[in-house]
Amino acid sequence: MRPVATELNSLTWPEVPPAGSVLVVPVGSVEQHGPHLPLDTDTRVAAVIARRAVERIASAPGPDGAVVLAPALPYGASGEHEDFPGTVSIGTAALELVLVELGRSASRWAARIAFVNGHGGNLDALRAATALLRYEGRDAAWFPCVFPGGDAHAGETETSVLLAHAPATVRGDRIEPGETAPIGALLDRLRAGGVAAVVPNGVLGDPTAATAARGAELLDGAVDRLVGALGRWTVGADGRLR
Repeated sequence: MRPVATELNSLTWPEVPPAGSVLVVPVGSVEQHGPHLPLDTDTRVAAVIARRAVERIASAPGPDGAVVLAPALPYGASGEHEDFPGTVSIGTAALELVLVELGRSASRWAARIAFVNGHGGNLDALRAATALLRYEGRDAAWFPCVFPGGDAHAGETETSVLLAHAPATVRGDRIEPGETAPIGALLDRLRAGGVAAVVPNGVLGDPTAATAARGAELLDGAVDRLVGALGRWTVGADGRLR
């Protein structure tokens, strides 16, 4: 029997799969992504990777069970971007509480909870929330939407992904380089003053070389990694799906 893929927000309660299902929850942010990408870039990225992974799992032969795609959590911990208009951050403590309560509630009917994260600033909340949920006996984990070799923020990597997934959201006439120094060399300044203190346009990278073809490759790789991680369900000491 093939797993059943469903979208939680379109179901009625009698249609919710029985115990044994995996709830996949995209987690994003509302924050500046330079002058050319939408404020919900991280949420879009997490949501499309989660959706494609769930669809692929449903289409392949496998054991009994169900994979349920939850609506994305659109707000995250984005304090480093708050000097830019439009950014809305709920902070680490609030995000942690949301994730814990979501996990506690969903675990009443779902066997496992997988948070698919699109924003690096959410990591502290994800680690703390999954640690508490697992301590309480709930099988929760998180998975990062990372792209090996990618730049830090609103650069070639994220711009390529949006060009592949949602090209109408990319303001091509506003694409411009930002700060291209390695992120390790910028950390002290970022921690001290946030992104605006490092680069006025909010871009950590160079999006001018972005292409839809590259974005499609990046998305395919991320989906492959998430499908594999959900199938193995190997959870590290930090709560990350391996």
